[in-house]
Order: sequence, then C-alpha cells, then structure tokens
Amino acid sequence: MAEGGSFQDKQRAFAAHIRDPDKNPPPADAEDRRMAIYRELFFNNLRNLLSQSFPVLRKLHDTKKWNDFIRQFMIRHQARTPYFLEIPQEFLNFLEHEYEAREDDLPFLLELAHYEWVELALSISRETNDDLSFDPDGNLLEGIPVLSKLAWCFSYQFPVHRITPDYVPDAPGDQPTYLAVCRKANDDMDFMELNPVTARLFERLQQNVDNSGRRLLEDLAREIDYADVAAFVEHGQKALEQMRDVEILLGVK
Repeated sequence: MAEGGSFQDKQRAFAAHIRDPDKNPPPADAEDRRMAIYRELFFNNLRNLLSQSFPVLRKLHDTKKWNDFIRQFMIRHQARTPYFLEIPQEFLNFLEHEYEAREDDLPFLLELAHYEWVELALSISRETNDDLSFDPDGNLLEGIPVLSKLAWCFSYQFPVHRITPDYVPDAPGDQPTYLAVCRKANDDMDFMELNPVTARLFERLQQNVDNSGRRLLEDLAREIDYADVAAFVEHGQKALEQMRDVEILLGVK
C-alpha cells in the first residue's frame, strides 16, 4: 500500500467524514477549508431535496430537529439507488427501519412521511394507462369499470391529508383514514377520501376481470350483509362516478 493509504482508503475516509464529521476525521492531507465546502454542499443539497419532497413534515419541525433527521439519515442509512429522485424513498425506509424514535416525535411521523412520498412516487412513476382500452363515458353499472394504473389506495390511522401546522392531531382517529391517490391524465395529482366500504370496493376493482359495476356492487352488498341491495347499488353508482371524476376510474371496457 502506498504511503498515506490507498485511493479507496481515502475515498472511504472522505465519505465517512461527510456523513458524520463529528466522529470521523477528514483524510489526513485534506485542507479543512475545502472539506467544509463539501460538508455543506452534501448536507444542504440533501436537506433541500427532502424538504421539497416532504413539505408538511418539514414545516412541522424546527430547523434543529429537521437538520437532525437529515444528519441521522446520512449516518445510519446506506442508500441503494443512484437516482436522485429515489432518495425520498430511501429516507422513508430510514424512518421505518433505522430511525430511533424519540419521546418528542410526532405520533404520525411515519404515516405522514409515507403519504407525502406517495404523492411524489406517483408524480414520477413511469407507469401509464396508454395500453388500456376504455370508453370514458360508458355506463359504470352495466360496463366493466377500468381502474387507472396510477391510482393507489392506502389506510392510515391518522388523517394525514389534513395535517398542517394549524392541525396537529395527537391521537389516531376513531376510524382509519382511507385515501385513494391518483395522477390524472394532465399529470395533476388528486385524491378521494374513502370509507371502509368504498375502500373495499377499490380492492374489488383492483381484482376485477370481467364483472360489471352492478355485479361488483351487488356482490359487495352481500359481503357486508347489506339488506337493501338495490339501494346499495344506487349509492355505489355515485361512488363509482366520483371515482371517475378524479380519474381513479377511467371508464369502462
């Protein structure tokens, strides 16, 4: 090995110092003034990216707390992607699997981070509906509803879509919050809050192959033991139309 260590050794020392400068000295022959530029550049770029990706989460934390999130992410997490836009998912993985929770953490920290990541992930998804054939104005009861590939549904214990600096719940809601989030044809994001029944309808739509909207609703009415099947179908038709309005449903086959 050459004097002063190999190039790879210096790379590792450089990276370790950038990640955790308090515990790892810079390479022996590195000028601190120059290292300071790299320390600030890496940290600030990462902080700016994650602040833009998780805007509500950022607003709910003071600068010291948010900077600590970023530093702990740099120290603890080994990212597996070379793509800049996938770093927010790495941050979400860090919060879920590596971050050591503290007493003063917001109780919905992980759920809010997931919800904000969903919006980003859908906005950059390469999935399209171009290969689907459908009539956008078809009858949703008599035809076979077509679900957008860019519509995702999740359940949360907290109403994450309503959280702001002015609304910070300290306990979960009485019922889970079901949200269907979608990217529309014009690339705008939209969402629809569901109840447990319409969330189950969404699941059935995901699994559906050749059942009409009417058949889906009739089967769901029987599944939940709803006495008036005709009334349930009538209410369900309105739910299907609302889903089409926000492009969760694209139309019918």
